Amino acid sequence: IFFDQTMVVLIPAILLTLYAQGKVKNNFSKYLQVQTRKNYTGAQVARILLNEQNLSEIPIEITPGHMSDHYDPVNKILRLSKEVYAGSSIASVSVAAHEVGHAIQHDKGYVPLEIRNKIFPIASFGSSAAWFFIFVGFLIPALGGMIDIGILLFSVAVLFQIITLPVEFNASNRAMSLLAENDFITVNERVGAKKVLNAAALTYVAAMAAGIAQLIRLILIRDRRR
Repeated sequence: IFFDQTMVVLIPAILLTLYAQGKVKNNFSKYLQVQTRKNYTGAQVARILLNEQNLSEIPIEITPGHMSDHYDPVNKILRLSKEVYAGSSIASVSVAAHEVGHAIQHDKGYVPLEIRNKIFPIASFGSSAAWFFIFVGFLIPALGGMIDIGILLFSVAVLFQIITLPVEFNASNRAMSLLAENDFITVNERVGAKKVLNAAALTYVAAMAAGIAQLIRLILIRDRRR
């Protein structure tokens, strides 16, 4: 299942993933060292922007880990890593504004986000359970129909990745607009902010490409098996 000629389908996606990971790591590390002239921390930027959008009830918490920043739509909490929360770098304020972008999406009922949130439980289950059905289908020929179930479950996970793209790009666009409108960064600093956000977005493009490639590969293996 894992090592055959269909592996060639995954090669472009693997290369894109490696490139995206390197890009986001390099850009984040670089601009984490470049302080903004306004000297606002990520937490301050997030708080001001949330209050400005009438979202003052959303708390901002520090979350452990590196690049672990996220907005929790279930509990309505914005969580920032320590380096983003306390940092006043271009990377810090950019990431903080991006997460605020997700909070705004949630508040305004941004359709792609709503769809993503609804299919998340199925996608989360499908991404792991799919392999159980696929393995059983391959190991026991009489249960070959389970391969189709596995592929269907995996397809939902891929759909989740596809829907994630407009959600992330929209949040980044909102972040850039909010940072500029509120004068948190200078014109020259916007270049760095855009590089940080674009690099992060590229990782989602790579994840989608990898998911689609894996799905195509599974279908090829199934059809060849039959």
